[in-house]
Amino acid sequence: MSPLNQRRLENFRKNKRAFYSLWLFALLFIVSMFTEFIANDKPIIFGYKGEVYLPLIFTYSDKQLGGVLETEAWYIDPFTEREIEEHGWSIWPPIRYSFDTLDWDRLIVPAAPDAEHWLGTDGFGTDIVAKLLYGFRLSVLFGIILTILSASIGICVGAVQGYFGGLIDLIGQRIVEVWIGLPVLFVLIILASMVEPNVFWLLGILVMFSWMTLVGVVRAEFLRARNFEFVRAAWGLGVRDFIVIFRHVLPNAAVSALTYLPFILTSSIVSLTALDFLGFGLPIESPSLGRLLSAAKSNLQAWWIGAGVFTTLVVMLTLLIFIGEGVRDALDPRRSIGTRGEGLAIQTPLEARSQ
Repeated sequence: MSPLNQRRLENFRKNKRAFYSLWLFALLFIVSMFTEFIANDKPIIFGYKGEVYLPLIFTYSDKQLGGVLETEAWYIDPFTEREIEEHGWSIWPPIRYSFDTLDWDRLIVPAAPDAEHWLGTDGFGTDIVAKLLYGFRLSVLFGIILTILSASIGICVGAVQGYFGGLIDLIGQRIVEVWIGLPVLFVLIILASMVEPNVFWLLGILVMFSWMTLVGVVRAEFLRARNFEFVRAAWGLGVRDFIVIFRHVLPNAAVSALTYLPFILTSSIVSLTALDFLGFGLPIESPSLGRLLSAAKSNLQAWWIGAGVFTTLVVMLTLLIFIGEGVRDALDPRRSIGTRGEGLAIQTPLEARSQ
């Protein structure tokens, strides 16, 4: 790692709020990746008549567990539970409900928090904690994928505009200005209502408008960097434009673009939540925080629904904002210059290749 990047990393570590926010968010995300082992209506592992079963990995039929049906076993069925208890053993997750598991024993829904449902149930009788765990993972994964796709497109478009300039930059900038002027929310609602809702369609629709965030930043960096001496020297030596862009200019522009990524991730999660809340997002059976927020609006008397989802969203978005502020400050060129002037923010071709 170059001295400049070491100094940037040290600057980020000195920002305690951002540093601990990153660790806490990473911990929450890692835990959410194992949500099936925390909240599920299937045992983690169980033994039955001398055989060991892994229902979270493999599918077993009801007939294999003493039933008569060839369909997948329903492990919270009283008959199946009794069969496993009498002829074997089982290890269950701490929460014996998945995001779509209905608690048929609850005659009144939504039910208030108790020892079985730590944050109560919603209007359908599903567990709030399970929905929050699955919804957090879905929101973060969706946001990360959307951020990567939109950032890639935005960087490429900004790089082409800034590097070549002239007519390409002029036409590209007019297209971007028109695209930015569109009423994004209304267009998203219209497009989302015209197609069958699923993850891929929604991802494609949101990418259409989220890529514009980085275009202006990358374009400005390329317009500035194309006048550097080492770029002009590369042109004079006949180096191909593709190599000049990706090896000599892009590493400098990527520093500015990197500061925007946490904020783009935050915006992506908010967009998904808003569309789900309005009913134009993911399918209704998805464990979405927006759907849960809509359920809280429909059941204002059940305060625990709104309290749970609101707290989850506030914590998640606040951590991302703190991380974004820390990354922005750490990559600030004024903070990256040493006391004797070494470690300038502009990288030479040799330094860029060493990274």
